[in-house]
Amino acid sequence: MTGEPTPAEEKVHYRACSLCEAICGLEIRVAGGAIRSIRGDKADPFSRGHICPKAVALKDIHDDPDRLRQPMRRTASGFAPVPWPEALDEAADALRKIRGRYGRKAVAVYAGNPNVHNWGSILFAPPFYRSLRAGRRYSATSVDQLPHHLAAYLMFGHQFLLPVPDLDRTDFLLIFGANPVVSNGSIMTAPDIKKRLKAIRERGGRIVVVDPRRTETTGFADEHLFVRPGSDALLLAALVQIVLTEHPDRLGGLADLVDGVDELAAALAPYTPEAVSGATGVPAESVRRLADDFCGAKSAVAYGRMGVSVQAFGGLCQWLVNVLNLVTGNMDRAGGAMFPRPAVDLLSLSSRGGFARFKSSVRGLPEFAGELPVATLAEDMLTGGDDAARALVTIAGNPVLSTPNGRKLDEALAGLDFMLSIDLYINETTRHADLILPPTGPLEHDHYDIVFHQLAIRNTARYSPALFPPGDGALHDWEILLELAARLDGSPWLERLKGRALRWYLRRQGPTGLLERLLRNGPYAHTLDFRQVMSAPHGIDLGGLEPSLRERLKTPDRRIAAAPKQFIDDLDRLAASLRAEPGARDELVLISRRQPRSNNSWMHNYPRLMKGADRCCLQIHPDDARQRVLTDGALARVRSRAGEVVVPVEITDAMMPGVVCLPHGFGHDRDGVRLRVAEKHPGASVNDLTDELRVDLLSGNAALSGVPVTVESEQPQPRAQLA
Repeated sequence: MTGEPTPAEEKVHYRACSLCEAICGLEIRVAGGAIRSIRGDKADPFSRGHICPKAVALKDIHDDPDRLRQPMRRTASGFAPVPWPEALDEAADALRKIRGRYGRKAVAVYAGNPNVHNWGSILFAPPFYRSLRAGRRYSATSVDQLPHHLAAYLMFGHQFLLPVPDLDRTDFLLIFGANPVVSNGSIMTAPDIKKRLKAIRERGGRIVVVDPRRTETTGFADEHLFVRPGSDALLLAALVQIVLTEHPDRLGGLADLVDGVDELAAALAPYTPEAVSGATGVPAESVRRLADDFCGAKSAVAYGRMGVSVQAFGGLCQWLVNVLNLVTGNMDRAGGAMFPRPAVDLLSLSSRGGFARFKSSVRGLPEFAGELPVATLAEDMLTGGDDAARALVTIAGNPVLSTPNGRKLDEALAGLDFMLSIDLYINETTRHADLILPPTGPLEHDHYDIVFHQLAIRNTARYSPALFPPGDGALHDWEILLELAARLDGSPWLERLKGRALRWYLRRQGPTGLLERLLRNGPYAHTLDFRQVMSAPHGIDLGGLEPSLRERLKTPDRRIAAAPKQFIDDLDRLAASLRAEPGARDELVLISRRQPRSNNSWMHNYPRLMKGADRCCLQIHPDDARQRVLTDGALARVRSRAGEVVVPVEITDAMMPGVVCLPHGFGHDRDGVRLRVAEKHPGASVNDLTDELRVDLLSGNAALSGVPVTVESEQPQPRAQLA
């Protein structure tokens, strides 16, 4: 992006990008109220000048003519603008009436992925939830990282004690079901990931990728092993079994804190490399060599992400990744799996979590941290009777495209008594809303990364001021949440905040006011204060990761549980998978993929990210294509139990035989959507094929990967004969 302003006209702003987990530093030049250029901030100590293609789309978001800038009400003739006070009063009144008539279970709320990129939502959603008193809460967590949180909660005592790979010091990186070259890390905030991966090999280290697809990351690896989707838990169990049998007593500095190693060894004894090789597709000798190499490295770390979370054994996978790091002595040590210590620590901000304290109405799936699995959302609306959800609030989410069986959810949303969306767009989900309340855009409010500093491979702090003032009458997301809370809650203290008093409170105690308090109570309180953070435009480097688990454990006995009962019991289900009958001969299994210029579905409305050829195609191995008489670029019909789509084919030996792959986030062909760029590149939604009945029965996380499908050529229809 370039322009021709004179130096006198131009102003330079520095901030962190909030479009993905990498939180890269940006240098944004503005002149005449318009963005002239977006480049990497070379002075940022974490990202070091790196940015990905998504960053330049911040201009498209800010200028997008489809972005809503005032509340919208759905009418018989379509959406029409409505004044803010009227919209807020109407929303609160409708929700309160449904709750009063049918009870708390009739009201549900769904929070989408963009919330974790926005500190206003993170800090001010809780008071809104308390005022809403919804009987059902859901979020994108249960189509993403819920198994990570469950493993952290049961092993270490807190849902946010999440270990991340110490990339900058490791000698062996073992990757399961992750593609960090595209994601820039995920549950591993690591900007400039390509240079960091290259550095591992340059210092004599090794990288091994285990994945059913030869991903962009495998180009930086020493070795790639194909594995059958859904079988990773078996492979991980075999690796741990080898370590415990052939490389015992390697717990290192945590040995005196670990319970359950003997129980773990007994439970995993049947999972030898020979026993699992048929199901995983990984030869036994490769598994043994991998285990020996991992144990023989000076430092090593195993890392598993989306591909192993969103499968039928997601909980076991993330537990076993942690266990592999633990039993090889690589947990909480330099070069292994370490725990970031951010200036604002979620361990002090949020609850430890909780598990299976109540269950969903229809299938009895367990809650986690007060949330039900989103795979139950549609059925909880369609069940009928006193148990049905009749009203829904969505906050920055598009579950029709991001959760399983989107067509069924479409049906459920159309039947609600009332729906409220806090969102920037009329998208595939919010088109069902009765009211849409749009917050300010990402460059119109300030920002501090509450979540991603918690997951970063280096401790840093960075505050980003707003670039542009909000439009006339516009509200930030946190202002919307508190305005609704004030109207929903009858308690005297909130009643007193209405009107002028509320606005005064918000100015004094908004996110920035809270940041000062949070830093004062954080781990760097004696060396880092609010003024330092506010006056450091490029961010502050707080140093590399250091061992900290011993003093931060939150389990009741302050010990590490290597073999929580919930995981040990779930091994019976894993053992049964070894005895399962193979699928039909014409059946393939479906996985999804992320693309460099895409993160969430709403990024498909930005010209810079969508230019070039359409990218929504089904990747398939040449042998599988040949059997189905498919040619490159031809259309194929893909069917699952949940639905079907028609997509063009890309034939590639990057796919494991028997596996096909679609990108996520597409499906912009529904009526009523107002996303002009996205509608020109509609693609097909992978979640019209994923099955809401396929879940990890332990955690409740959706099993989006390994969905059985059939694929056949879509022959053109013959023209009708003229009469």
